[in-house]
Amino acid sequence: RPGDGGVRTRKVAILVEAGIDTTWLAATHDALHTAGAMVRFVGTRIGLYDALKGMTVDADASLENEPGVLFDGMIVPDGEHLLAALRADGRAIEFVRDQIRHCKTILAVGSGGGLLDAAGLAPDYEDAGLLRADVGNSKATLQFIEALGKHRHPERDTDPPVI
Repeated sequence: RPGDGGVRTRKVAILVEAGIDTTWLAATHDALHTAGAMVRFVGTRIGLYDALKGMTVDADASLENEPGVLFDGMIVPDGEHLLAALRADGRAIEFVRDQIRHCKTILAVGSGGGLLDAAGLAPDYEDAGLLRADVGNSKATLQFIEALGKHRHPERDTDPPVI
Protein backbone atom coordinates (compact mmCIF):
# COMPACT_ATOMS: atom_id res chain seq x y z
CA ARG A 1 0.00 0.00 0.00
CA PRO A 2 1.58 3.26 -0.99
CA GLY A 3 1.96 5.85 1.71
CA ASP A 4 1.31 9.55 1.58
CA GLY A 5 4.76 10.26 0.16
CA GLY A 6 6.24 11.11 3.54
CA VAL A 7 8.70 9.17 5.65
CA ARG A 8 7.10 9.71 9.03
CA THR A 9 7.49 6.46 11.03
CA ARG A 10 9.53 4.73 8.29
CA LYS A 11 12.28 2.64 9.89
CA VAL A 12 15.77 3.16 8.43
CA ALA A 13 18.90 1.12 9.12
CA ILE A 14 22.28 2.82 8.91
CA LEU A 15 24.99 0.19 8.95
CA VAL A 16 27.89 1.04 11.27
CA GLU A 17 31.31 -0.36 12.06
CA ALA A 18 34.56 0.86 13.57
CA GLY A 19 36.13 3.77 11.71
CA ILE A 20 32.88 5.37 10.52
CA ASP A 21 32.76 9.13 9.90
CA THR A 22 30.57 10.56 12.66
CA THR A 23 30.22 13.97 10.99
CA TRP A 24 28.47 12.40 8.01
CA LEU A 25 26.57 10.04 10.28
CA ALA A 26 25.21 12.84 12.48
CA ALA A 27 24.12 14.97 9.51
CA THR A 28 22.36 12.02 7.86
CA HIS A 29 20.70 10.96 11.11
CA ASP A 30 19.49 14.51 11.76
CA ALA A 31 18.03 14.89 8.26
CA LEU A 32 16.15 11.60 8.53
CA HIS A 33 14.96 12.35 12.06
CA THR A 34 13.75 15.81 11.04
CA ALA A 35 11.78 14.22 8.19
CA GLY A 36 10.12 11.92 10.74
CA ALA A 37 11.93 8.65 10.04
CA MET A 38 13.01 6.31 12.83
CA VAL A 39 16.75 5.68 12.50
CA ARG A 40 18.58 2.67 13.92
CA PHE A 41 22.33 2.19 13.87
CA VAL A 42 22.88 -1.47 12.93
CA GLY A 43 26.21 -3.18 13.46
CA THR A 44 27.59 -6.69 13.49
CA ARG A 45 26.91 -6.55 17.23
CA ILE A 46 25.09 -4.22 19.62
CA GLY A 47 27.24 -1.69 21.44
CA LEU A 48 29.87 0.98 21.00
CA TYR A 49 32.12 1.25 17.94
CA ASP A 50 35.20 3.46 17.74
CA ALA A 51 34.63 6.07 15.04
CA LEU A 52 36.89 8.64 13.44
CA LYS A 53 38.27 11.58 15.44
CA GLY A 54 38.07 9.75 18.78
CA MET A 55 34.27 9.56 18.72
CA THR A 56 32.08 6.51 19.31
CA VAL A 57 28.85 5.27 17.74
CA ASP A 58 26.34 3.20 19.69
CA ALA A 59 24.72 0.49 17.56
CA ASP A 60 21.31 -0.14 19.08
CA ALA A 61 20.58 -3.09 16.77
CA SER A 62 22.58 -5.91 15.26
CA LEU A 63 22.39 -7.80 12.00
CA GLU A 64 21.29 -10.80 14.03
CA ASN A 65 18.51 -9.33 16.15
CA GLU A 66 16.93 -7.09 13.48
CA PRO A 67 17.04 -8.56 9.96
CA GLY A 68 16.72 -6.42 6.84
CA VAL A 69 13.03 -7.18 6.28
CA LEU A 70 12.15 -5.21 9.42
CA PHE A 71 13.39 -1.95 7.88
CA ASP A 72 11.81 0.28 5.23
CA GLY A 73 15.19 1.44 3.97
CA MET A 74 18.91 1.05 4.44
CA ILE A 75 22.00 3.22 4.15
CA VAL A 76 25.48 1.76 3.65
CA PRO A 77 28.00 4.50 4.48
CA ASP A 78 31.41 4.94 2.92
CA GLY A 79 34.40 3.37 4.60
CA GLU A 80 36.86 0.63 3.78
CA HIS A 81 36.80 -0.70 7.39
CA LEU A 82 33.01 -0.83 7.28
CA LEU A 83 33.00 -2.58 3.93
CA ALA A 84 35.63 -5.15 4.93
CA ALA A 85 33.86 -6.03 8.20
CA LEU A 86 30.42 -6.32 6.59
CA ARG A 87 31.64 -8.30 3.57
CA ALA A 88 33.12 -10.85 5.97
CA ASP A 89 29.79 -11.30 7.75
CA GLY A 90 27.21 -13.45 5.96
CA ARG A 91 24.44 -11.80 7.97
CA ALA A 92 25.30 -8.45 6.36
CA ILE A 93 25.02 -9.97 2.89
CA GLU A 94 21.62 -11.45 3.79
CA PHE A 95 20.55 -8.10 5.29
CA VAL A 96 21.28 -6.41 1.96
CA ARG A 97 19.64 -9.19 -0.06
CA ASP A 98 16.48 -8.90 2.05
CA GLN A 99 16.38 -5.17 1.36
CA ILE A 100 16.80 -5.77 -2.37
CA ARG A 101 14.29 -8.64 -2.61
CA HIS A 102 11.65 -6.74 -0.63
CA CYS A 103 12.03 -3.69 -2.90
CA LYS A 104 13.15 -1.39 -0.09
CA THR A 105 14.95 1.93 -0.55
CA ILE A 106 18.75 1.66 -0.45
CA LEU A 107 21.48 4.30 -0.40
CA ALA A 108 25.10 3.20 -0.83
CA VAL A 109 27.69 5.94 -0.35
CA GLY A 110 31.17 5.67 -1.87
CA SER A 111 32.78 2.32 -1.12
CA GLY A 112 29.52 1.20 0.53
CA GLY A 113 28.40 0.18 -2.95
CA GLY A 114 30.83 -2.72 -2.64
CA LEU A 115 28.44 -4.37 -0.17
CA LEU A 116 25.69 -4.32 -2.81
CA ASP A 117 28.12 -5.94 -5.24
CA ALA A 118 29.04 -8.57 -2.63
CA ALA A 119 25.33 -9.35 -2.21
CA GLY A 120 25.15 -10.19 -5.92
CA LEU A 121 23.66 -7.00 -7.35
CA ALA A 122 25.17 -5.99 -10.67
CA PRO A 123 27.23 -2.77 -10.37
CA ASP A 124 25.26 -1.21 -13.25
CA TYR A 125 21.81 -2.14 -11.86
CA GLU A 126 19.53 0.87 -11.42
CA ASP A 127 16.02 1.60 -10.21
CA ALA A 128 14.30 4.47 -8.42
CA GLY A 129 14.85 2.93 -4.99
CA LEU A 130 18.53 2.12 -5.37
CA LEU A 131 20.80 5.12 -4.98
CA ARG A 132 24.57 5.06 -5.31
CA ALA A 133 26.21 8.32 -4.26
CA ASP A 134 29.73 9.67 -4.24
CA VAL A 135 31.23 10.74 -0.93
CA GLY A 136 30.38 14.38 -0.31
CA ASN A 137 27.18 14.32 -2.38
CA SER A 138 25.09 16.69 -0.28
CA LYS A 139 21.87 15.78 -2.11
CA ALA A 140 22.12 12.01 -1.52
CA THR A 141 20.25 12.02 1.79
CA LEU A 142 17.45 14.19 0.37
CA GLN A 143 17.15 11.86 -2.64
CA PHE A 144 17.01 8.91 -0.24
CA ILE A 145 14.25 10.56 1.79
CA GLU A 146 12.25 11.23 -1.37
CA ALA A 147 12.65 7.62 -2.57
CA LEU A 148 11.82 6.31 0.92
CA GLY A 149 8.51 8.18 0.74
CA LYS A 150 7.42 5.84 -2.05
CA HIS A 151 7.78 3.00 0.48
CA ARG A 152 8.66 0.21 -1.97
CA HIS A 153 9.99 0.03 -5.49
CA PRO A 154 8.06 -2.67 -7.38
CA GLU A 155 10.12 -2.27 -10.56
CA ARG A 156 12.76 -4.33 -8.72
CA ASP A 157 10.31 -7.21 -8.22
CA THR A 158 11.23 -9.49 -11.10
CA ASP A 159 10.84 -13.16 -11.93
CA PRO A 160 13.45 -14.51 -11.55
CA PRO A 161 14.64 -12.17 -8.78
CA VAL A 162 17.53 -9.78 -9.44
CA ILE A 163 19.54 -11.67 -6.79
